[in-house]
Amino acid sequence: MQVPEPHAKPLGNLIFFSRWLQAPLYVGLIVAQGVYVFRFVIELWHLVSHATDLNFKEEQIMIAVLTLIDIVMIANLLIMVIVGGYETFVSRLKLDGHPDQPEWLSHVNAGVLKVKLATALIGISSIHLLKTFIDVTSNDKLTDRVVMWQVVIHTIFIVSAFMLAWTDRITSRTSIEISHK
Repeated sequence: MQVPEPHAKPLGNLIFFSRWLQAPLYVGLIVAQGVYVFRFVIELWHLVSHATDLNFKEEQIMIAVLTLIDIVMIANLLIMVIVGGYETFVSRLKLDGHPDQPEWLSHVNAGVLKVKLATALIGISSIHLLKTFIDVTSNDKLTDRVVMWQVVIHTIFIVSAFMLAWTDRITSRTSIEISHK
């Protein structure tokens, strides 16, 4: 039997306690969430105020609606990072039995969180790409090169998410096999 070093316990406690240094980061993300709520209200007001304007083209309405969807998806991403990250890396939220507990939170871990975040990024990237495709004829800044790079970046997000999911599946399968031995 190996005797632990006398300094190991305090050092271990310090390292374990250091996870709380992330708590202010999650509070900052909550503030960012508030900024997105404010931005959503502004964009919604912009859309509603132009509802009767016949010069407000259908493409402009679509882009305004896609902007609202984009803001919601980013807000969803923030919630996943705030709630999932805090639960995974800082402390349990102790929401068992709470009627509003998100279903995905009961089985969140670092691997699942990474895959969910990658999937959310793909959704956000898809919205941006769709906005680009709708706006490509009326926006002089959208050159073929800009559009190509957006498609390339979106494709990289998809491949990265696939690789994360595949890696997580292999890791999970290996963990299950090891636990059954």
